[in-house]
Amino acid sequence: MMREIVETNGERETYELGRRLGLSAAAGQVFALIGDLGVGKTVFTKGLAVGLGIEESVSSPTFTIVQIYDEGRLPFYHFDVYRIGEPEEMDEIGYEDYVYGQGVSLIEWADLIQEILPEHYTEIQIEKDLERGFDYRRISICEY
Repeated sequence: MMREIVETNGERETYELGRRLGLSAAAGQVFALIGDLGVGKTVFTKGLAVGLGIEESVSSPTFTIVQIYDEGRLPFYHFDVYRIGEPEEMDEIGYEDYVYGQGVSLIEWADLIQEILPEHYTEIQIEKDLERGFDYRRISICEY
């Protein structure tokens, strides 16, 4: 398991980290994004999408569960599973077709569906530390 800790001090740095990971993302890669409300998950996701070559505006698919972007160098599947009651509900949207397909998947609130994540994925955990400043973020990147 590879682990990297990145500290950012503002939205721009969090966005750039996402962009960097998007530039190197490969077909079939899954990002499991974990963090409380307001920590910058969407900012990170927007950067990742730009790194994949997606120019379309990216927003959190809270009510649709998955948003598909296919104009980049790889298809991008952006999940928000915050409102999922049971992991089995993911079957209804074709979760496995996306996650085990040839695109890049990013799953916000991935800890809520931990038991159905693929064997190999990249966990991105974003945390605030207000003692270090309002804009400070500690971002853990772990390869599983």
